[in-house]
Amino acid sequence: MDELQRSIYVDKFRLAFHTQKGTAFQDWFVRLAGHAFGADFEEVRPYGPYGDLKCDGRRISSGSVFQCYAPEAMKEADLIAKIDEDFHGARAHWGGNMQEWVFVHNDGRGLPPNAVQHLDTVRKAHSPLQISTWSEPELLALAMGLDLSSLQALFGFAASIAIVDRLVLSDLMPIIDALQRQDSPANPPLTPPSPEKLEKNALSEESGLFLRIGRRKSNLVDTFFRKSPRPDLGERIAEAFRTRYAELKALDLPADTIFKHLQDYAGFNGEPKRQGAALAVLAYFFDSCDIFEDPVATVEAL
Repeated sequence: MDELQRSIYVDKFRLAFHTQKGTAFQDWFVRLAGHAFGADFEEVRPYGPYGDLKCDGRRISSGSVFQCYAPEAMKEADLIAKIDEDFHGARAHWGGNMQEWVFVHNDGRGLPPNAVQHLDTVRKAHSPLQISTWSEPELLALAMGLDLSSLQALFGFAASIAIVDRLVLSDLMPIIDALQRQDSPANPPLTPPSPEKLEKNALSEESGLFLRIGRRKSNLVDTFFRKSPRPDLGERIAEAFRTRYAELKALDLPADTIFKHLQDYAGFNGEPKRQGAALAVLAYFFDSCDIFEDPVATVEAL
């Protein structure tokens, strides 16, 4: 797995983590844990009147019992009640076989303070039983410790640097065809950015990696537009990107969130070759038109 594939899988993980709710999140976690722990992990499914005995899965070697909670909106009172119900239920049903209780939740911002204090109270009351919480950092570490075949099974295929390097003009056509169907004004001037553009827009190293890899074939995009029978095609698509960027910027979204939306706009979703072509197209327009801001030059006083 190369650095581009790794970054794509981080993206795919985050999308799944933040969009899966309720039982879908539970099912996703169970698949992830199954790939990570192999035969050491047992899924526990609800059965008859007994349900799942307050256990969504367990790791045999560590005696860990996992319970998932992923509501549409995290409410503190409901959360504390859920912790009590699930912990005491698991303790009653699994007894000495439970050496650790792991509460897996979908709030990447962390738990509310009263819930954290409540967990501390439960820990003190039931020591030496281990009580842990897992959320985005722990699950991301679990996912990115998987081999490539497991990541492909969980999240689908991802473009590699080798795929990007093998792109030819015909690979750009599905991306360009989709983009040119977007409604946009015509004939704006293309404005090249300054080298400090990434820093100015507070884009992450991950977004910078996508642009750096895409630039390996941005000259191919330039060739495509120069050979196009429509001389205004590149500028029309540039304006479509500018319009979409302005819409996203007006929502006051973080720079990386805007970048991810523009990735999707460029057609990044799809099979690996299409992903690579979309990166090349996005890098070309990032460097050749006004999506994201250029730094304002400062003039030293004389």
